Amino acid sequence: MKFIEFIFILHGIEKIYKDCSDIVKRDPSKKGQDGVYVIYSDIQREVYCGMTTDGGGWTVIQKRQDGELNFYKTWIMYKNGFGDASNNYWIGNAAIYALTRDQNQELRIDLKRYDGEQAYAVYSTFYIGDEDNKYTLTVSGYNGTASDSLSYNNGMKFTTKDQDNDQSSNENCGVTYYGGWWYKGCSYSNLNGMYAQSGVSDWWYMIWYYWKGTTETLEQTLMMVRNKN
Repeated sequence: MKFIEFIFILHGIEKIYKDCSDIVKRDPSKKGQDGVYVIYSDIQREVYCGMTTDGGGWTVIQKRQDGELNFYKTWIMYKNGFGDASNNYWIGNAAIYALTRDQNQELRIDLKRYDGEQAYAVYSTFYIGDEDNKYTLTVSGYNGTASDSLSYNNGMKFTTKDQDNDQSSNENCGVTYYGGWWYKGCSYSNLNGMYAQSGVSDWWYMIWYYWKGTTETLEQTLMMVRNKN
């Protein structure tokens, strides 16, 4: 028996799931039941699982439903994660690395405008490096209805207000855009940017530029990963 399994049995947890796709694979009755589940990627975590979208099994790594949670956080907070899986949260860069280090994950991003219109973007390849490599982003293989606003950031390190890893020579994009992201110089996507209560426009808001060709802020976003096997 593995040590991790022993700890979980000791605490009365009968099943250990590594992600939401693992839950669906081992317990098909959960398919169609969106909600908060417990997984073990790097550590035990509560996550929101998208069990109704495109066959289910999606592990939500970012969820923004309203403006109650400020995403203008430090490097350590983006590393460890923050928020509540039932509402607004960032799962944490350490967890994203643990979920994607096998390099066999796809990424889905669901977007909603203030007028109710929705769109999505799916990337067939998505993973990030570890902290020593500044959580460098690898993303490619776009398909969807939202247009591609993320491939520009491919190969970029993660930047926050207190750790500048972008390619801009005269600013910290994390400060200018009020968020943490794989900024380049700076970005056409900013899903961890400032939340607005209406569809106003500017680069520092929660935007996905190429959907409409504007910096109009979004009302809701979901970022989800799923094992392709």
